[in-house]
Amino acid sequence: MEAQVAQCAERLCRQEKEIKFLTAEIDRLKNFQCSDVPPSLEGLREENAKLKYRLNILQKSLREERNKGEPSKGMVNINNHLQEIFGMAIKSAYPELENPPLLVTPSQQPRFGDYQCNSAMSITQILLKTKEQKVSPREIADKIARNIPDNDCVEKVEIAGPGFINVHLKKDFVSRQLSNMLVNGVQPPAIGERKKVVVDFSSPNIAKEMHVGHLRSTIIGDSMCRLFEFVGYDVLRLNHLGDWGTQFGMLIAHLQDKFPDYLTVSPPIGDLQAFYKESKRRFDTEEEFKKHAYQCVVLLQSKNPDFLKAWKLICDVSRKEFQKIYDCLDITLIERGESYYQDMMAAIVKEFEERGFVQVDDGRKIVFVPGCSIPLTIVKSDGGFTYDTSDLAALKQRLFEEKADIIIYVVDSGQAVHLQTVFAAGQMIGWYDPKVTRVTHAAFGVVLGEDKKKFKTRSGDTVRLIDLLEEGLKRSMDKLTEKERDKVLSPEELKAAQTSVAFGCIKYADLSHNRINDYIFSFDKMLDDRGNTAAYLLYAFTRIRSIARLANIDDRTLQKAARTTELILNHEKEWKLGKCILRFPEILQKILEDLLLHTLCDYLYELATTFTEFYDNCYCVEKDRQTGKIVNVNMWRMLLCEATAAVMAKGFDILGITPVQKM
Repeated sequence: MEAQVAQCAERLCRQEKEIKFLTAEIDRLKNFQCSDVPPSLEGLREENAKLKYRLNILQKSLREERNKGEPSKGMVNINNHLQEIFGMAIKSAYPELENPPLLVTPSQQPRFGDYQCNSAMSITQILLKTKEQKVSPREIADKIARNIPDNDCVEKVEIAGPGFINVHLKKDFVSRQLSNMLVNGVQPPAIGERKKVVVDFSSPNIAKEMHVGHLRSTIIGDSMCRLFEFVGYDVLRLNHLGDWGTQFGMLIAHLQDKFPDYLTVSPPIGDLQAFYKESKRRFDTEEEFKKHAYQCVVLLQSKNPDFLKAWKLICDVSRKEFQKIYDCLDITLIERGESYYQDMMAAIVKEFEERGFVQVDDGRKIVFVPGCSIPLTIVKSDGGFTYDTSDLAALKQRLFEEKADIIIYVVDSGQAVHLQTVFAAGQMIGWYDPKVTRVTHAAFGVVLGEDKKKFKTRSGDTVRLIDLLEEGLKRSMDKLTEKERDKVLSPEELKAAQTSVAFGCIKYADLSHNRINDYIFSFDKMLDDRGNTAAYLLYAFTRIRSIARLANIDDRTLQKAARTTELILNHEKEWKLGKCILRFPEILQKILEDLLLHTLCDYLYELATTFTEFYDNCYCVEKDRQTGKIVNVNMWRMLLCEATAAVMAKGFDILGITPVQKM
């Protein structure tokens, strides 16, 4: 079978080349008023159309053969599946079109079916421009519909309006996909070969406390990593710490003055922020201290053991403080700061020099990158390296040593020009081809206070991240106590709910906004259990999980039912919920492409509200009105509850939110 496909594809490729040649020849002859099309070209086109059709059938048979051998446990991306079907239909209907537009989207209203194929309007324009053929979109839609191959998911199609193709799914197809998910768990859809992904995020500076500005990078970066890990990619989570540079000279000089026996007795630096401010004040006001600080920088960069020990001491104090925040937010990172790339920088400069990209300007070595307004400074006038040099070294290391297929920098929008210049320099020198390797700046806006200005304390200082998290815990407990949850939950359950709500709400408030925009930080809004908030979704999740528990149905019974019970989707709310659950892989696919996580938040909110509609209209557990005893359990509906909860739990996991069973 595979050999047949290869032969057919090779023959098709040869003929397409010949068609291109003959078409070019005709265009040339037209310039000399020769309008006849040689019969050989028409014959080739006809033969080509048949070959394409044959190839589509062979490829479909091959896919079916492979699927028989090993049934997939992953969820099916229905949109992709429909795109394959309509792609084949369009190729069969219009074989002469190269890369025809393929537009398949979920329908917004039930009367327009479940999905829509909206390719006909675009094809009309293409035929008019390239073939000078005037064909109505409805006529094209009808031709596409007549060429839809046999498949397992389309019940019927209808042509509507100017040329929309409304697609109605088969109920047994949706039911089977839901059963597959319940039996195998929420497994990722097939997305092709496994890739190596490097995500650079969080990246605070040593000797400075993490503040609210680090919150977005940390939360967004972690969620992106969780998504890539879920779909099976090899993910390297990098914390590009600011752990090198001239500031360490003044810190080490201050350490030596304040704790002269630091080499033998560990210095009690409790408040590193205050320590940094003291050293900065001395650096700005004391000339002798400033000279000593510069000497310390030179000795540190020359790897003097005593100065390296001082540097490590300062870094360790910061690390402990950072780790408290990472533990609170359940963040895992591999530290690889600027110091990691120091030994690579001389080679980077040499490579740019040898390629003739370096210019000297006032003693500085700079690199102008085509299309970029500001040059990169790779060596300062005093001979030192810069952030530009270390960022170039980091990029090269990730490309060549880590062999990354995708590199994502989760850094604020203010760094856009710098990062685009670094990426462009990497392309210019030939380190990577953007068509092969994806190097992306996942930019984000700033956190604003409720006054719509940069989020600050009342005294005008930057908000410390640890203070923000502690305030979140306090407000979360106040909210739970206000709802008298302390009277029904055990102390352990109350503590788990407090942590889940506090950190879940902080994360969700960030992730539910388009990361490109600024967002207003408001504890009152994020802890509101109405609307698109983590508080609402966490409460909704615990309610869904409680349905089976209150009906005395355990996980084992649900698992057995998943294998034996057909999911009936006759009620319109059952059908709506079933389709909504199965859109999960489509949502993930979209985020893999655009890295906008608010799409997942919007989907989870839609899923929760769709479930509420279902639950209000469809009895899952029927009780005697007088006694309150359970008289009947509609197991297929219990399974829909379970499927909803399973997808919500996986969605929470990707967002880095920990739900609880009781709240």
